[in-house]
Amino acid sequence: MVEFTRRNLMASSAAAAVGAGTVGLVGADEDPEEHDTLEAPYVKGNIDRFSTTAFGAEVTGPFVFDTGELLYSLQGPHDDNLEPFNTGGVGVFDDFRFTFNGKNDEFDELEPPRTDREEQQVLGAAGDYRLLVQTGDEINGGTERFGHPQTPDGQELVDVSEDGYDGIGDQADMNFFVSTDEEGLEGYLFTNNEIRPGGITRTPLYRDEDGYLQADLENAMELENTEPFREIGGTKVNCYGDLSPWETPLSAEEEYGHPRVNGLATVSDIVEQGSGVGLRGGSEFWNRPNILEVDGSLQELFGDEHEYPMGLHNNRNTEKHAYHLGVEPIDQNEVEGEDGLETANTPRPIGDEAFPNRYRYGKIVEVTEPTADVPTPVKHHVFGRAAWECPEVLPDERTVYLASDGGAKGIYKFVAEKPIPECDDRMDVRGTLYAMKATEIGEGPVAETDLDIEWLPLGTASNAEVEAWISDYDDVTQVDYLETHAETDWADDLEQALTEADEEVAINGNQDYITDEEIVEWAEQYAERGPDGVDEDLRRVPFLETRAAAKEIGASIEFNKAEGIDAHDEAEPGDFIYFGISSLGGSMADEHGELRFDEVQTGVLYRAELEEDYDVSRLEPVVVGPNESDPTSILDESLINVDNVMVMDDGRVILCEDKGTFGRTYENDAMWVYEPPAVLRADSIAISHGATGEVDLTLSSIPDGLAGGRVTVSVEHADVAEITDASYHDALELTSEPSIGDGSSVEFRFADLEDEIGATLEEVTLATLDLEGVGTGTTDITIEVHSLDDDDGMAIDTQPRPGVVVVGPSPIGEGRAPTDLDGDGRFEDVNGNGRLDYQDVTLLFENLEGDAVQLNEAAFDFNDNGRIDYDDVVALYDEL
Repeated sequence: MVEFTRRNLMASSAAAAVGAGTVGLVGADEDPEEHDTLEAPYVKGNIDRFSTTAFGAEVTGPFVFDTGELLYSLQGPHDDNLEPFNTGGVGVFDDFRFTFNGKNDEFDELEPPRTDREEQQVLGAAGDYRLLVQTGDEINGGTERFGHPQTPDGQELVDVSEDGYDGIGDQADMNFFVSTDEEGLEGYLFTNNEIRPGGITRTPLYRDEDGYLQADLENAMELENTEPFREIGGTKVNCYGDLSPWETPLSAEEEYGHPRVNGLATVSDIVEQGSGVGLRGGSEFWNRPNILEVDGSLQELFGDEHEYPMGLHNNRNTEKHAYHLGVEPIDQNEVEGEDGLETANTPRPIGDEAFPNRYRYGKIVEVTEPTADVPTPVKHHVFGRAAWECPEVLPDERTVYLASDGGAKGIYKFVAEKPIPECDDRMDVRGTLYAMKATEIGEGPVAETDLDIEWLPLGTASNAEVEAWISDYDDVTQVDYLETHAETDWADDLEQALTEADEEVAINGNQDYITDEEIVEWAEQYAERGPDGVDEDLRRVPFLETRAAAKEIGASIEFNKAEGIDAHDEAEPGDFIYFGISSLGGSMADEHGELRFDEVQTGVLYRAELEEDYDVSRLEPVVVGPNESDPTSILDESLINVDNVMVMDDGRVILCEDKGTFGRTYENDAMWVYEPPAVLRADSIAISHGATGEVDLTLSSIPDGLAGGRVTVSVEHADVAEITDASYHDALELTSEPSIGDGSSVEFRFADLEDEIGATLEEVTLATLDLEGVGTGTTDITIEVHSLDDDDGMAIDTQPRPGVVVVGPSPIGEGRAPTDLDGDGRFEDVNGNGRLDYQDVTLLFENLEGDAVQLNEAAFDFNDNGRIDYDDVVALYDEL
């Protein structure tokens, strides 16, 4: 089977990609406008509610053990809930286990809570939710508390004054388990806390005499309070994460404060208009003392021209972070409060060089040596800097997908040059960072609109290189903010100096960090020379200012709340990876960017098929949520605002909600289990003109087996390829002779009498088609399912996946027909002798302007620029 990864070869499949089959539609409209959401909610497959969490809390950090046991975090519950559900923590469902058989038959769907008492606790469809550890629990021999960062001398930061330091320790998110025994029954649980500075708790888990999981709080520890974590600058807002294929936790820093420009604006917009007023993001004011006061300052300075700096509020507690790293709190005074003297922050600037470096946050933090007495953290700077909600490391140990949370953010990919664990020193990890460019395919409602994906390379570097670039800014402090940008000496008149500095930074940018001019120059050189041709001193730009750089080169920095990415742990090419968009709105739904969807307030779950190199080139919606205008009965039974996503080993997907109040009859977030439909797939193939080839028709994800069915397979353009023969899998004993007709289609009808194709999640072959290339070009192989039934006599919910046939050009000159040697759709073997050699280069050169080449752009466009030119000859020569 040939796997195509080049987007232009798949373009003709756009219309067929939706396919036929059984889908769930509610509230459909007869005449929907383009991209409307009248056909939402929509589920391609089935979802069942497994749990609702206590009032006020999100469902976060789901984890399913190898035993099938389920655990998740109780994040931010309401204080008035029933005890113990009024305090955040991490809990497990006792007396329930997933069976990994691909279907939701282990539980009956949970009814939503109907009483105040039910809303004030965690409910489950099976088992009982029991908290293992909660906010404020004493851990580590009583020297620490769960989720509470400290100063180096052991003082809790919650006791060190700073306005607005809320939610301490109550924001448990990611949970990943690293086993310490061969059975996987005991080990360490790693839990993130979304606070500033960030927290990661390591809690030993063991089994009691009855086999139930228990937490060893005496030996639990807050990793952020260890010296190795302070040496990397600590962490910030640790959200969800991943467990790497080599069994190390990866914690995502959700650094919402990283944007340097607002919304869809670019840095070049600022340079062109000569001022950043109204366009500056919160990151530009990073080292401003008492940063949250800058909004009022800018409002006074610029009035209606001022816009709230994007992400500003999420840069609060910067001083707390400095205290965590060891900075002496010199910026505090005692003031008269309601209960007498209180300690309050002042704008007195911190001059200690231990002040946090903004370029050290918004990273993926790998906890290496996770079972050591003190684990070693590594920040993968080369993955870029963003408000990471989650990474997903694929089994090739080289490919990492990353989603940045919030409005007007990007989706990214990193590909290492060699498997990451082969680098004993993680600073040697080197690879290329890419940003996603997405394009809507076709017209219609959101449920029928796929996204075509192109990956734009931002740059190539190693962790060590990026670390060296970051270290250039390690000595930047709050004093620099004033001394760099204000004419008045702050020691003489601090208020005036702050005003002058705020004005200067708003207009001309923060000169203590990468400047506007450097970013624009990088983009100009990128356009002229490509990502690897920029000046050495500009290579840092896409790794330190990732969002700004991606915007400059046209990436889709329009995604709204991309909060979940996952594939199952042993995913292979052909399997699916899922992307959760919590709310399809904002910049995805406005009229200013390239994405122009109508709003889906409750979000969309996309999935993509992993290609041979673990790339993805197309996102398809499989769950689309409702809108506020839908009836309450629909809202009550729909997935709303998907957050964390976890794919189990059997292909089912755990979907967690972060919805808040959204018109349901109950106000609790829920956890759902998604069953994807069976996949009926036609292979893709590249053949030469006049040659023949075989295409298999395969079926996967049939947890209730296969009884039989009737299916028609067609080639859309019979003048490109014809069906010449067809046959069934040997296991199918009762079949009707395939009816081929005029060569454009064939019907299969069969029954599995001996139950040779039983319950399985693996791919099985049903039939094989013989195709002949009779023309030149590309045609789709489409599938129409008339009926498919399982062993229980129920219809199988099926998603057809079309294939593509690429027929190469006819012979050039008097030789044989060219062939595609590597399945990429380009016919490198121009003379058809079965190999790539210098004769192919000369034959292409001699016939470059002839019709045989000029009329076959897809076959000979080796430089991939959309036309035939002499650089294609050079590109082919470079492949020798």
